[in-house]
Amino acid sequence: MLIAGLLTFGFAPILVRYATDVQPLTLAALRTFFAVLFLIPFWLAKRSSYQKLRSDGAKPILMIAAGICLGLHFTLWIGSLHYTSVASASVLVTIHPVMLIVAESLLFKKKFNGLVWIGVFIAFSGSVLLGISDNTYAGQFPNALFGNALAFSAAVIFVIYFLIGRSIRQKTEWIDYVFNVYLYGAITCIILTIIWVGGVPYMSASAIWIGIALAIGPTIIGHGSMNYAVKYVTPTLLSTLILTEAVFAAIAAYFIFNEVPSNFSMIAMVVIMLGVTISWSRRLVRRRNE
Repeated sequence: MLIAGLLTFGFAPILVRYATDVQPLTLAALRTFFAVLFLIPFWLAKRSSYQKLRSDGAKPILMIAAGICLGLHFTLWIGSLHYTSVASASVLVTIHPVMLIVAESLLFKKKFNGLVWIGVFIAFSGSVLLGISDNTYAGQFPNALFGNALAFSAAVIFVIYFLIGRSIRQKTEWIDYVFNVYLYGAITCIILTIIWVGGVPYMSASAIWIGIALAIGPTIIGHGSMNYAVKYVTPTLLSTLILTEAVFAAIAAYFIFNEVPSNFSMIAMVVIMLGVTISWSRRLVRRRNE
């Protein structure tokens, strides 16, 4: 399930490339809105309700908070690209594995094996190297400091979102969680988009189709697989997997757009995959022995 999710994550930047005629924030609102729309029949089939969530021990307020965090994460991340380079924003937003391993260690007293610590920092170093290799146009952004602050804030919000999700998923079913979280995420994105563009945004037919594709792929399958796994896997390990999105996206771009990454970028991608492999090595060995 996680492999399928990671593959769809990698196609997110590819799909966005085909929606250049629409505001990025509008695309975030479309992807969350359609995700909710597609999940309604499955959620209704489970006869979910807030009363059921209360009886299972999951507080609705936490569900709302997780959804708002997801919507803010999408909005801050996309908004940062208006003010700073893709490279700088990517490096700052991918600091979340480092934040998570520190937060889980200090706040939740979780003990991590030394290999996990090493793997997390190696994977993050690979993201930094990848950002440096794509830093050609960084000097063209006069408000780069503000954009960097938005990207960093997106990483902080993502950490909060993942930690809340970890808590809720121990007490509720996957469909209950993702439907409610995407619902409040969609409401957040829609409100912020209307504020950003000053009214109802323009939406072309192609943007709507791409929004649908983003909803089914990166949102329901991609984020959905992470939200399913967070019940069983620590958020720190899951967040390292998200760093591989750039690698899968680069492979897809090579075959679809014939874009060949630089040698420096390929080295960075190898470092990312090495870090992720080290982070997961102890868990994978334990599973194999079981």
